[in-house]
Amino acid sequence: MNNQQGKPEKKHSREWFDALIIAAIFATILRVFIVESYRIPTGSMENTLLAGDFLFVNKYVYGPKVPFTDIRLPGVDKVKRGDIIVFKFPKDRSLNYIKRCVALGGDTLEIHGRELSINKKPVPLPEHGQYIGNRMPAGEGDYMIFPQYSDFNKDNYGPIRIPRKGDVVKLSPATYPLYSSLIADEGHEVSLQGRTVFVDGSPAQNYTVQSNYYFAMGDNRDNSLDSRFWGFLPEKDIVGQALMVYWSWNPDLSLITDPVNKIASIRLQRTGLMVH
Repeated sequence: MNNQQGKPEKKHSREWFDALIIAAIFATILRVFIVESYRIPTGSMENTLLAGDFLFVNKYVYGPKVPFTDIRLPGVDKVKRGDIIVFKFPKDRSLNYIKRCVALGGDTLEIHGRELSINKKPVPLPEHGQYIGNRMPAGEGDYMIFPQYSDFNKDNYGPIRIPRKGDVVKLSPATYPLYSSLIADEGHEVSLQGRTVFVDGSPAQNYTVQSNYYFAMGDNRDNSLDSRFWGFLPEKDIVGQALMVYWSWNPDLSLITDPVNKIASIRLQRTGLMVH
């Protein structure tokens, strides 16, 4: 008698367990291939995006990546100039960065007196972009700027061509700082010995680029660790396109130690804001 009464309860529990498993599978698929939540940690995109914004990232638009591989599934669109993109930081792929794509593979980028131009055409500062630091004069090199040993700085940069798949680039002591990390990231050993560049142990005067690259910059141009500092963004590191802000509050306040001010800092006016 007790066994008969227990069977419906076990069946009901099993149904709930199965439903939870199915829900978890669908949630995982949604997060991996469709849309994912992302929190803005810094002010590099101010005032387009603010530190403390939480947003949805569209992962299928450019083609989602198969986990633990570099295989990318077909997307519905290609990265365009002006897109706000989330990507794995090429120097530490455990970190996600968000910046604006300002140049595509094959483009030539220049900055003169803070004025950005792509292929000789001026590109205006985004609507909510800003400068907050002092202007640096042309010719005053910055040791933190990519590539090393150039006379580029954050306000005067280039001209520099963004590599794309199939480009054949010349290798020399002058171009080694520009392409060495790219070649290494594409799976080759590269070194400079005297005045000769070696790739996989052999002298090389040219190298054929295997992937497409992009150039990313923050809208807060004086407070952004972007391509001007670390170089070209490989296509394989792109996660998706910023879609919509769904929550925002002050990230510097603690909900535990200062709950009243934390709740008061909620930016309701940003909820539902489409990112562009």
